[in-house]
Amino acid sequence: MTIAHEEAVIDSAAVDAIFAEARTANSFTGEVTEDQARAIYELTKFGPTAFNSQPLRVTYVRSDEARATLVDTLANGNKAKTASAPLVAVLSYDTAWAEQWDNFLPEYNAPKAMYDAAPDLAASTGNNNAHLQAGYFILAVRSIGLAAGPMTGADFGAIDAAFFPAGDQKSFLVVNIGQAGEDAWGAAKPKFSYEDVVRTV
Repeated sequence: MTIAHEEAVIDSAAVDAIFAEARTANSFTGEVTEDQARAIYELTKFGPTAFNSQPLRVTYVRSDEARATLVDTLANGNKAKTASAPLVAVLSYDTAWAEQWDNFLPEYNAPKAMYDAAPDLAASTGNNNAHLQAGYFILAVRSIGLAAGPMTGADFGAIDAAFFPAGDQKSFLVVNIGQAGEDAWGAAKPKFSYEDVVRTV
């Protein structure tokens, strides 16, 4: 048992399922129900974001036609994984996220003027916080007993053209979801130690 297990307020099995033993899956089996797909988002939404902005948007790809379109945009090494995954999510951010201000932080809308005056800042804030939410999304997948296979090997411009032609969303991650299949993990990869990455000042 590690210090992480000892200090966690969740039990050791949950620590292992969400963090210590969880890894990116490369093959999948089983199915992902609509209730599970909803539960993934319902957990994801509680993670903190700047000003409670929640710019992440999730597009679940279920139809054969949409799956084929998505597979065509992927790097060759990712095509088979996505073609066979029970469920695939395209994660993107809402390019007009700040326009939702009265919905996500109605009691304090003064900062909105800053983003209205600086479109580049609004774009980077949306992008950065959606990436933050993507981490919560992956942990949510793991927390309901499924495996996640997040991938950036894709032509996101092509994904945007196919799925978000109005320009209202910008994609950045494809996540395969399901039960881990045979030989899903490959060899374990090393992780940096606390001493490698942490300093106290």
